[in-house]
Amino acid sequence: MDESTKKALARLGLFSVADLLFYFPVRYSDISQVKKITDLVAGETNTVFGKVSGLKSKKAWKSKIPMTEGYIEDISGKIKIIWFNQAYLAKMLKNGEVVKMTGRVTESKSGVYLANPEFERTAGSAIDVHDSLFDTGGGATGLSYPVYHESRGVTSRFIYHAIEKILKDKTLDEVEDYIPKEILNKYNLPSIGTALVWIHRPRKESDALAARKRFAFEEVFVIQLGRQMDKHEYSKYKSFKINDSDVAEFLGRFPFRPTESQTKSIETILSDMKRNQPMSRLLEGDVGSGKTLVAAAAAFATVSTRPNNQSFGNLQVAYMTPTEILATQQFESFIKYFEHLGLNVGLLTGSGCRKFPSKINPKSWTDISRAQLLKWVANGEIPILIGTHALIQKTVKFKNLALVVIDEQHRFGTAQRRKLVRKDNVAPHLLSMTATPIPRTLALTIYGDLDLSLLSEMPSGRKPIITEIVTPDKREDTYEKIKSELESGRQLYIICPRIADDEESNMEMKSVTTEAKRLKKEVFQKYEIGILHSKMSKQKKEEVMEQFAKHELDILVATSVVEVGVNVPNATNIIIEGAERFGLAQLHQLRGRVVRSNHQAYCYVFANAKSTKTLDRLKALKTAKNGFELAELDLSLRGAGELGGTKQWGISDLGMEAIKNIKMVEAARTEATQMIAEDPVLQKYPLLAAKVKQKTTDFHFE
Repeated sequence: MDESTKKALARLGLFSVADLLFYFPVRYSDISQVKKITDLVAGETNTVFGKVSGLKSKKAWKSKIPMTEGYIEDISGKIKIIWFNQAYLAKMLKNGEVVKMTGRVTESKSGVYLANPEFERTAGSAIDVHDSLFDTGGGATGLSYPVYHESRGVTSRFIYHAIEKILKDKTLDEVEDYIPKEILNKYNLPSIGTALVWIHRPRKESDALAARKRFAFEEVFVIQLGRQMDKHEYSKYKSFKINDSDVAEFLGRFPFRPTESQTKSIETILSDMKRNQPMSRLLEGDVGSGKTLVAAAAAFATVSTRPNNQSFGNLQVAYMTPTEILATQQFESFIKYFEHLGLNVGLLTGSGCRKFPSKINPKSWTDISRAQLLKWVANGEIPILIGTHALIQKTVKFKNLALVVIDEQHRFGTAQRRKLVRKDNVAPHLLSMTATPIPRTLALTIYGDLDLSLLSEMPSGRKPIITEIVTPDKREDTYEKIKSELESGRQLYIICPRIADDEESNMEMKSVTTEAKRLKKEVFQKYEIGILHSKMSKQKKEEVMEQFAKHELDILVATSVVEVGVNVPNATNIIIEGAERFGLAQLHQLRGRVVRSNHQAYCYVFANAKSTKTLDRLKALKTAKNGFELAELDLSLRGAGELGGTKQWGISDLGMEAIKNIKMVEAARTEATQMIAEDPVLQKYPLLAAKVKQKTTDFHFE
């Protein structure tokens, strides 16, 4: 194999025979869906059946790329075929041969052609194939060859032949299955050898489906095993028993009553924390659903408990946020919640440290040195410490850390949690919080080691956001409405799907930089506009958000990085450009940026979509009760790829197929829980243990 092919395979992550075997087809070309050449539509991938003619190799006029050209003809007409970089194909095919071809129908200035088609010689005749499901010589109809994702320098055909060779060598006869036989039998799943043959060379559709089902189950099962191992490992530690006697009185001090789901979540969390084992809980709830109140109640119960039955001192709480601005905002909130108790509250970020109360002014905080703050945290004088990831650095030592709250940190891995376990094997309780709406099946999988609590309703007094789907003809009217909101002192977010204009010049996606300039020039001339995108440094992002929070900026034009972030109660309007390019759950989450106050909030969803199907999908934003409903809808309507960057979950497309199936997820979870209960380190299943270890390494969370 030459160097360039090796490099091209490496780009696809293919380094070994095993990698190739687990490089599954994207789809299968299907004989029963052969189209007449006259019915081909530009932009679609189609299969045609006919006679080849006019084959010749040449070099492209401008780029000098070697290419092969020819025609394929059926009784309805003929179409040009072009293979780029594959001049040798002219020698493999003969004029007059009858073949089946699958390729993308592509339109160019000189007409329509079939680009880089896969082909398969067939023993049928090219007379109208639509009268019967024709025979391909071996009597097989329906599925035929698999189609693989390509990369520069590696075609689907190359992968097809490489895998064909491995299968012919009987390599799979030796492969030992890592999933126990009894589980395969119980769920009627094929063994690893059979599944690999069936996924690459299915004789019929049911074979391909059975193989996909096996690999989908396997992926979720292996992730669940890893999660259950973590859970089992963590449950060995002891934790502090928390006393919750005065929580009702604490909650009574707030000017509103908690919602039913807040009350239920608080009760569940407090009963978890009364036990001798560390709590591991995930609290999911839309932006603005009141997760902070739940965390404050848990924090109050913790700091009101004396350590080790002493009559003095307090247990400690660490509250971790993703950004410095958010840490500062939570510091201000916690001062309000706890000032009546006379407790010290600390803030620790990369930029500096603060402590409440100040000696000079007991109603306010003061800046203090990092060394002084760390000293007070270590001797237990600061019961509540709020900050960024800096909280879990080695230099930060707590005396009696009893509760860790993680706000919007998709996953706080086991490795990070172990850093917080004391030498005497006492581990803090963990409350992880997220506003990312993810379907229940996905949560059960990726957060398999955590117990789930859900805040499904909004606090009373919040006005529902008015959401409007804006088609291009209504754009100007919408700008006028927003101007009147800006006149009355409100602020505006504008979300664009991409950063700069050079990413894919043919896409009509608004770029942040260009859009900000256009709006300043044409629409919002008298307002201050700032920009925010993921290519900016962390410090620059924080500066811009701070300017927006202080109302030094009226309008913030941003990519979806603003999803997780900051509380700007005065920003009550949001425009989302190119809305059809976002998943529903992600749109809902972006919209949640403007529900931070009791002013009426407006969300304008700008869609350029022509199709009623897309507009109907967006209308669900008006009717769904919460983000979780929308995440489920995304999953059923558009598949897992729409869940706002599923790559971040570290789950393959095939694993995501399993996520659509609650029965499969629950079965995998049940089997994993049972297996770990009986054999915590998978001693009886060394191959499976190795697979779990490999998957945990692939996982992006730790």
